[in-house]
Amino acid sequence: MTRLTHLALALSMALAPLAAQAQTLAQNNETMFRQMQEWRGVSDAAMGRIRAIFGESPYIGQGNPAVTQHPMTPEEAAQRQGGSVDSVRRAYRNARFERICGHPFEVPLYDPQSQQPEDATVCAFMFEYPNVPLTYPVTWVRADQAARLCAAEGARIGDAHEWEGAAAGRLTPPDYNFALGSVQAMRSWHNNRYAGERGVYSIGEWRSGVCATGSFKTPGCNGGDWRGCGSNTYPSGSFPQCHSPLGVYDIDGNAAEHMNLPLSEDQMASRGSTTLGVTEMKGSWFIWDQIRAHEHWARWRAPYWHGTRVMSTSSHMNYHLGFRCFRDVR
Repeated sequence: MTRLTHLALALSMALAPLAAQAQTLAQNNETMFRQMQEWRGVSDAAMGRIRAIFGESPYIGQGNPAVTQHPMTPEEAAQRQGGSVDSVRRAYRNARFERICGHPFEVPLYDPQSQQPEDATVCAFMFEYPNVPLTYPVTWVRADQAARLCAAEGARIGDAHEWEGAAAGRLTPPDYNFALGSVQAMRSWHNNRYAGERGVYSIGEWRSGVCATGSFKTPGCNGGDWRGCGSNTYPSGSFPQCHSPLGVYDIDGNAAEHMNLPLSEDQMASRGSTTLGVTEMKGSWFIWDQIRAHEHWARWRAPYWHGTRVMSTSSHMNYHLGFRCFRDVR
C-alpha cells in the first residue's frame, strides 16, 4: 500500500464518524420537520424555506447527537403527565387561543389589567422552536437564522419588551428610551425602572424543580464547543407548571432565547422592521438549578453578551441557546 493510499484511508476513517454524525443530525431534523407539519400545520412551501435555512449550517438542530444526553425522553415526559406523547400534545391545544392567533400552540400577549386575550395584537409561540410540545428545542442557531426561520412561516423574532411581557404575564408598551443612545445606558435605565420586580419569574417566586432546569452540563464542556458541549435539554412542555400567567411555557429553563433589542424605533420587529436591532439573550437554561450564572428575572435585560446586529451572519450560537417566534395578529 502506498503512502498516498495510507493517507487517504486514514482521512476517510477520520471523516467517517463526522459523516455519520451529520447524517444523524439530519435525521433528527427530518423527524422534527414532520412533527411541525403534523402538529402545527406548517405548509410545504414554508417547510421548504425552513429546510433551506437549516441546510446552511452543519450545526443547527436539537444538539450534537454525538455528545447530547437528554435527561428525559418525550415518552417519559408524557408518562409523568399521565398520557401518551400524542395525548399530551393534544391536551396543550387551546381552542380560544387558536381562534385569536390562528395557529396551534400560540399564546396571545396582552395586559390583563385592562384587556382580554381577544384584544391581543401579537401572539408568542407557546414553546421554544420548533414549538411542538414534547419536542426538544432547537439550539446552535444564530440570531439571524432565528429571525429568518420565524419569517419563513409568517412569524417574526420578538422584541425584548414582548418576551419580557410574555414572561411577566403582562405585556406593557415598549420602554426602550432610545434617547439614551447606547445598549448599556438603555439597559441600566430599564433594569432600574423595574427593580421592584427583581426576583419575579414566569412562575412567580423561583422554585427549583418546577422548570426544565435540573439537567447537567457535559463534563469538560468549555462553554461553546460543538464536539464537547451537549444540548442536554428536556422535551418542551415536560414541566406543566412552568409557564407564565399568560400561558407561555419554558420561558425559564430548557434553552436561553434569542431576542431583538431595538436601538431606534425603525429597528422594532413589533413595528414591522426587518433590519432589526442588536442581539439580546433572554432567560435561563437547562442546568439553572445547579449553576446560577447570572440574573434572569422576567423583565431583566442582560449585558451585551456576544453582541452583534441580529441579522449579522456572525451572530452568536451556542449549545444552550435557542429561540421562539412571535406573530402579529391580523
